[in-house]
Amino acid sequence: MPDITRRHALGAAAALAVTVGAPLTAAVAVADDHGGPGDHGGHQDPQAFDEVYRGRRIQGHATEGGGHHHGAGYAVFVDGAELHVMRNADGSWISVVSHYSPVPTPRAAARAAVDELQGARLVPFN
Repeated sequence: MPDITRRHALGAAAALAVTVGAPLTAAVAVADDHGGPGDHGGHQDPQAFDEVYRGRRIQGHATEGGGHHHGAGYAVFVDGAELHVMRNADGSWISVVSHYSPVPTPRAAARAAVDELQGARLVPFN
């Protein structure tokens, strides 16, 4: 019987992590987006929010004119500084802070940015 290589072990571990994590990711998406008014073709219009998350004030609301750049008419702020967000074709959202980690809503993008900033101030992106 051949010995298992490190590459095979890591590949198997990654496959297991993806398999186990997929139901969890779906559950988080369902918990964060509840459908209802504004749900068009599986992509719900995001709701406005204003809350304190981990000691930081995060806010989000619809804007007129399609937003600044690719925000799909939605603005997000962390402690008053604009967090640039973009809606992907699949309905997920990314931000300039967590560009490679799509999340289901702008609120989740704001929370992910706060987590990533680890207490640092969000610098305006011009």
